[in-house]
Amino acid sequence: MKALIKSGYSGGGEGVDSEFIPDHTLKDGSKLTGPDWELEAIHTPGHFSNHLCFGWQEAAFTGDHIMGWASSMVSPPDGDMGDFIRSCKTLLQRNWNVFYPGHGDIVKTPNARIRDLLAHRKHRERSILAALSAEGRSIKEITKSVYHDTSEALLPAAARNVFAHLIDLCERQKAICDDPIRFESQFRSLTP
Repeated sequence: MKALIKSGYSGGGEGVDSEFIPDHTLKDGSKLTGPDWELEAIHTPGHFSNHLCFGWQEAAFTGDHIMGWASSMVSPPDGDMGDFIRSCKTLLQRNWNVFYPGHGDIVKTPNARIRDLLAHRKHRERSILAALSAEGRSIKEITKSVYHDTSEALLPAAARNVFAHLIDLCERQKAICDDPIRFESQFRSLTP
């Protein structure tokens, strides 16, 4: 992501309040306590690099990382698909009873929901790899192929997720692209 930013890329950052300065910053594992409660900060980068979930007994407040009604948007350069997957796996290490997301209904089967999201991301990854060609394809072409049943109005958001997947695939050497990596790059398959 640093290389992406260094190359001059300025997309993404949907909803970022660049003027916000927190009164307190928390690290992974930090505890917030009151007379009869304790919250644990769990660093869950992916949706955003500084995203935190908060554990409270067997419940977690998951913000935008895990919601019951949709998968989270991962929009580079602040969103990182590899981080998103790792954060899901971190949350999966505990036996949660309930998730309270920032949007939508509570998630009553949290570990099953995490496994569903991981399977969804793996399916998207396979679809993106299948949409690549040896000659190269644009994000717009890949998005239309992978999200063929999605309304035109939602394709820009879908393209952001495709870009996040493509960056992750390039980092793991499963795909390649023009250098430097950017939204306008042509992406190619590394495997026949």
